[in-house]
Amino acid sequence: MNSSPNSLVPNYPPVATLSHQDWSLHRRARVDEARHREKLKEAIRDNLNDIVSEGAIITSDGQKTVRVPIRGLELPHFRHAEGQAQHTGQGDGNSQVGDVLGPGPGGRQQGRGPGKGPGAGDQPGVDFYEAEITVDELAELLFESLNLPRLIPKRQTVDVVEKIEFNDVRRKGVLPNLDKRRTLLENIKRNARAGKPHVGNVRPEDLRFRTWQEVQRQQHRAVVVAMRDVSGSMGEFEQWVSRCCYFWMVRFLRARYQQVEIVFITHHTTAKEVDEEAFFHLGESGGTLVSSAYALAHDVLQQRYPPDEWNAYVFQFSDGDNWGDDDNARCVQLVRELLPRTNLVGYGEIRSRGREPGTLFEAFAEIKDPGFVMTVLADKQDLATALQRFFGSEVAA
Repeated sequence: MNSSPNSLVPNYPPVATLSHQDWSLHRRARVDEARHREKLKEAIRDNLNDIVSEGAIITSDGQKTVRVPIRGLELPHFRHAEGQAQHTGQGDGNSQVGDVLGPGPGGRQQGRGPGKGPGAGDQPGVDFYEAEITVDELAELLFESLNLPRLIPKRQTVDVVEKIEFNDVRRKGVLPNLDKRRTLLENIKRNARAGKPHVGNVRPEDLRFRTWQEVQRQQHRAVVVAMRDVSGSMGEFEQWVSRCCYFWMVRFLRARYQQVEIVFITHHTTAKEVDEEAFFHLGESGGTLVSSAYALAHDVLQQRYPPDEWNAYVFQFSDGDNWGDDDNARCVQLVRELLPRTNLVGYGEIRSRGREPGTLFEAFAEIKDPGFVMTVLADKQDLATALQRFFGSEVAA
């Protein structure tokens, strides 16, 4: 006997099952997450100069997370007071641009307490929360528009792997690379050829695996000569800024280029090539003869890095104080000799706001060559600007 509802009750409506899934609900979390990450990046870009000069980042081991204040965002929407029409927010239609709506709550000006001068405010503040970002993520934002300028093909090039692409399918492979969709299709086809199109009885001949291919590109070799003034005239501020600049410069070069060698040089009255640890931790003392650094850079490039095989860059950070006009003239001469065999020579002068330009800066001002770039760092917040001056798009041509 058929005991279905339709047989027992003649006029009973047909039983139907409706299954509907709103797939936008499944995507909403990802959309919100992507929007949050974009707002975080926007906040970091707006405060990049302040963030990259934080001491905790410079002295970290590179694994540290950074806390960034983000302003709370509330989407605009109407709020209605039920049963109170006078509170719904509409005007009477007679207002004009510039009309004063009235004093703040309590008859006082907003944000000011009783009496003269600013006091305790009575208005709500702006909500901020702290988001965490790793140093690597911060570096990626800082370096996104930076490149070694004027990089040109040389005789010696190296093929480096730029990315991995899964662009082929094969019958053999490792299980983690199993292409489930293609495997099911092959299974259905095989069963269909046998007269029973369905999914089941999966056999080894049904398996399909994704395979990858290494996308390579040629990378030209480059050498960067980093020179740091360690003379006694370098104060605490100058020391800190020079270390910060080179910290991010070295991190940028190693993150972007696999075929870049870095030569570290410190100088006071004499210059010497040192290792990376000594370069960042050597104390300051002695007089200043800047020409010794440029002479050593010239010798290093001449002896170890032929110009037909290497792109060469020379950078120096100093407070601009030098011993005598004769040595300033010697520095200008050495820079002119370096320019034909280098891609770029950069000089960063560190001086606090209000201080007069150093004698070295005034001497270098006479060099009019697109391959020579100067910048001034008057504050810790000028660090990101200095990196843009040396590695930004405006010097790439």
